[in-house]
Amino acid sequence: MKKYSVGVDLGGTKILIALVNKQNGEILCHVKKKTKKQKGSENIMKKMVEGIEELFAESKINIDEVSSIGVGAAGQIDRENGIIIGAPNLDCFNIDIKNFLADRFNLPVFVGNDVEIAAIGEMKFGAGRGCNDFVCIFVGTGVGSSIVKDGKIIYGATGTAGEIGHIIVDLNGRQCACGAHGCLEAYASRSAIETRIEGALKKGRQSCIKDYLEPGKAITSSMIQKSIEREDELVIQCVTEASEYLSGGIASIINFINPKLIILGGGLIEAVDYFYQKTIKKARAKSLPVPAAKIEFKKAALGDYSGVIGAAFLEERVL
Repeated sequence: MKKYSVGVDLGGTKILIALVNKQNGEILCHVKKKTKKQKGSENIMKKMVEGIEELFAESKINIDEVSSIGVGAAGQIDRENGIIIGAPNLDCFNIDIKNFLADRFNLPVFVGNDVEIAAIGEMKFGAGRGCNDFVCIFVGTGVGSSIVKDGKIIYGATGTAGEIGHIIVDLNGRQCACGAHGCLEAYASRSAIETRIEGALKKGRQSCIKDYLEPGKAITSSMIQKSIEREDELVIQCVTEASEYLSGGIASIINFINPKLIILGGGLIEAVDYFYQKTIKKARAKSLPVPAAKIEFKKAALGDYSGVIGAAFLEERVL
């Protein structure tokens, strides 16, 4: 049995690529690239290839010791054929990742959803270890989730189960990147908070977050955290609003699926503890009393690496 796999976590702002020891989940080497989705899907694919090539060069591991490449991407995935059907946050549609990378590296390639791979990583080596019944929710550029039941990912009839970010929370609400209106993602993601803050600044609201802004750069989770530490009224208001929506979505999941554990991760959760604490407190309060009393919450334990570690094990979960 070959000892290593390559894991790729393809996100809205960055591509993280790692060489993973499958025996213990250890990351031997990793490479990070900016997604730069505005340059198109061809550029994203090029960045992935460059990153994997750099990974092999830096790690000095022979490709013959690698069993597969696993890729997780935000959006709807055709797992059998290794195609990104639709990833609005990446502006990628009908992208054949499997054949593209397989032809380039002559390795088996497996493709899954980004939160699916995070759930696999957390189940094997993180906050979900020893628990076979949980929901993993990641909050970053978007809001995604994955459902684990009896130690297995629940995919649903079309492979799209777990799209918590597209639960409708306002029938006539804001437009989401998916094209629909009123999706949770349009209210509770870092991108949603960024949009709210930018809109308020344009209207003349004052905020210390302006001290951290750079022309043409997005508002990051780190900027949000620094502003909260300075007790900035606008940022706290926008983050609290997002927490209200996310907690309502989580309460719906608790009532509907009744999991034993909910794991929360992603850049916003990891960087902004105020958001995490506020969300879990409100989610418990909004849930039905019996599941609310039993539900357990944990932060993702593997941080940025839950996705790449999980992606390295996608070959074990071929549909």
